[in-house]
Amino acid sequence: MNPEYIFFIIFICFIILVLALDLGILSKPGQQVSFTNAIAWTGVWITFSIMFFLFLRQFGHFVHGISSQEELVAIARQYQPDLKFQSAVFAENLSQYNSRISLDYLTGYFIEYSLSVDNLFVILLIFDSFNVSSTYYKKILLWGVIGAIVLRMVFIFSGSMLIASFHWILYIFGVFLIFSGIKILLSGNQDKKMDVEKHPIVRFTSKYFSVWPEYVRGKFIHKHNGKNHLTPLFIVLLVVEFSDLVFAVDSVPAIFSVTQDPYIVFFSNIFAIMGLRSLFFLLSNTMHLFTYLKYGLGLLLAFIGLKMLFEHWFDEIGFNNVISLIVILGILSGSILLSILFPKKKKVSGH
Repeated sequence: MNPEYIFFIIFICFIILVLALDLGILSKPGQQVSFTNAIAWTGVWITFSIMFFLFLRQFGHFVHGISSQEELVAIARQYQPDLKFQSAVFAENLSQYNSRISLDYLTGYFIEYSLSVDNLFVILLIFDSFNVSSTYYKKILLWGVIGAIVLRMVFIFSGSMLIASFHWILYIFGVFLIFSGIKILLSGNQDKKMDVEKHPIVRFTSKYFSVWPEYVRGKFIHKHNGKNHLTPLFIVLLVVEFSDLVFAVDSVPAIFSVTQDPYIVFFSNIFAIMGLRSLFFLLSNTMHLFTYLKYGLGLLLAFIGLKMLFEHWFDEIGFNNVISLIVILGILSGSILLSILFPKKKKVSGH
């Protein structure tokens, strides 16, 4: 069997095991996630993410099963065309390659994790707009995470095949990211409820399926008089999945600006997504405090888009992935620091 497939299968098995522990075996159905539990699992997923970075730093060549200089050069030419090996010794070149892909993974992870925070704002808005009881948050996020993993896998590997055949698609991604970044910067913080009745998912399901008018004890399907009905909870799940798909259109091309290796893009995406549920429960009551975070994310997308469009110019001035990671962390930490130093003033209602 192809070494890439073996590594990928082992990775998926690991994710399924930890997912079962996080969302199933160690959690009681219908029980709300406590703040302590959210902190613990957020720490667990961040730790796993850093451990995977350290693994790639030492054994990253296992991903593609590289065992010779010829294989190393071929893989690097395919996914890291700008990587120039500086030694005639295979072991030294392998170490250089592992260092590169581990940094690519870490940069992609920070990009996806930061953009996931913006997705959390939208998910909280969805829950609020659909009047979802907090008791059902965990169940929706569980299936939302599983659906996101499947959608990202399809999106990433199909996108990789397109890039391999049509490299100019990266420039389209760049323009799209700049547009998305400017749109976020101009829109600012919008915390109004969405119009549920006009949402395309609600309109589609209402038109083609039988929908029960109220929540039914956390069920997705309700059977009445021998007929199955979709419940509002299932509609909420579809809306959450739809929102993740929309965010994937931004985040996945953003990581392809760092590396064209679909496996590294997938690994960074999955570790960020897996920590999304616990992060939601950790930040759900404090998201309103991050006033300038959305502006930071808009600036981040615009920066990544510019980097994709003017890749050769950035390379010529020595703007490598280490500098990119520093800029990304600087934008995120700066927006968070501004939010802390200059919190949004609460509106005082008049008499």
